Amino acid sequence: MIRIRMTARRHPIISLILALAIGPVMLLGLATMRATLAEDLPVYQSREELGAALFADVNLSRNRTQACATCHSPEFAFTDPRETELGRDVSLGDDGMSLGTRNGPSAAYAAMAPAFGRNAKGRYHGGLFLDGRAADLAAQAAGPPLNPLEMGMASEAEVTTRLRENPAYVQAFTRLFGPEVLDSDRDAFRAMTESIAAFERTEDFRPFDSRYDRFLRGEVQLTDEEELGRLLFFSNQFTNCHLCHQLRMLGGAELEPFSNFEFHNIGVPANPAFAGSGRKVTVDRGLAENPMVDPADRDKVAGQFKVPSLRNVAVTGPYMHNGVFKDLRTVILFYDKYNNSAPRRQVNPETGRPWDAPEVPENLSLKELETGPALDDQRINALVAFLRTLTDRRYEHLLAE
Repeated sequence: MIRIRMTARRHPIISLILALAIGPVMLLGLATMRATLAEDLPVYQSREELGAALFADVNLSRNRTQACATCHSPEFAFTDPRETELGRDVSLGDDGMSLGTRNGPSAAYAAMAPAFGRNAKGRYHGGLFLDGRAADLAAQAAGPPLNPLEMGMASEAEVTTRLRENPAYVQAFTRLFGPEVLDSDRDAFRAMTESIAAFERTEDFRPFDSRYDRFLRGEVQLTDEEELGRLLFFSNQFTNCHLCHQLRMLGGAELEPFSNFEFHNIGVPANPAFAGSGRKVTVDRGLAENPMVDPADRDKVAGQFKVPSLRNVAVTGPYMHNGVFKDLRTVILFYDKYNNSAPRRQVNPETGRPWDAPEVPENLSLKELETGPALDDQRINALVAFLRTLTDRRYEHLLAE
């Protein structure tokens, strides 16, 4: 039938003969089939809907095995649940062999980060990725498809070819971005990233419906332990958490991303598993590798990484830019070591050995790290309990796993 349609399209006389021979019933059947196929195409009414489809499309990777949602699974708080030879410290690439060099952050609440630049205090802040090298969400969405360690596409042109393969995409891009958008590889690629960014700005990524949010709305009560943790977290006397993990200092705690999106070096050690994997390991200089940073500042910001949001932190381990810590309680103990001289606080509970030295010992944010009192176990546990309340409702079942 495909051959007949092609021949009829090229030769009008043959088309007439076929019409007489096949009869009006067959032609009506062909027309109905074409209409049915057209009706079966997904229709993306908005950039957000198109972005949702693109976010989940494995065809945008070289081997058609990996989508944005592979490393940012909606079922796992937009993190990567897959195990690799390095556990979940890094993500596996589309080729089934390549491993990333950093722990992939959650995409949840990422839209709340400001564009990369300097804040009112003159500090670098904002941007996407752990070093802020993507100025905004659309720039971030452009990275993984072309990263050889991730989705592995060779060029924007190659990505655009994959987009043109999908009739529903062609229809949607034409309607949402203009009839000529797919004629230009650059324009098509940009339209793709803008659509994904639009999806990442939706409520799916930032519902603000955790137990903490419901507490603020008077819908639930915190336990005594959670309430102690909340008071400690926002305290000006007992912890320094809010110095970096609170954005809305004057505007209350509602819709709080729990990050000021600045960059700090908190003395995180190198992940020994990286060296044990047999691959070449170099010192990760963090913000210093961001091409938008003033060259004169690079040595001053070496080892700094963007303060992550604490939304869903209890279900998005492992922690730190390299996944070196597996347990949330370990992270709090790591901070406490700067203020607690007790011998047991100078030991990493995950290794049973003293905390390893910072990967980058320069530029430590000691002003923020060393201005609080030592914490006892009760207060450590209370902080963990409070941080668990920052889990979105849809992920609360993961707290028990």
